[in-house]
Amino acid sequence: MRIQILGTGCAKCARLAEQAKKAADELGLDYSMEKVSSIEVILAQGVLVTPALLVDGKLKVSGSVPALEEMKKILESER
Repeated sequence: MRIQILGTGCAKCARLAEQAKKAADELGLDYSMEKVSSIEVILAQGVLVTPALLVDGKLKVSGSVPALEEMKKILESER
């Protein structure tokens, strides 16, 4: 599973990355995580509000940081 965190490095971006990592670790997923801060790349993905979460190239979250249980559901749905 490929998890991407899109954002410019704000506090919400860091929280989204932490939450995604914690959820993936608790679920025992085999994943890689990448933080993307390039505005050009973010816009090319169709993201207008950060932070954003992409799982295997699919936009799952934009503009918010889901609670841990919600994050687990998001990641499980892409298993």
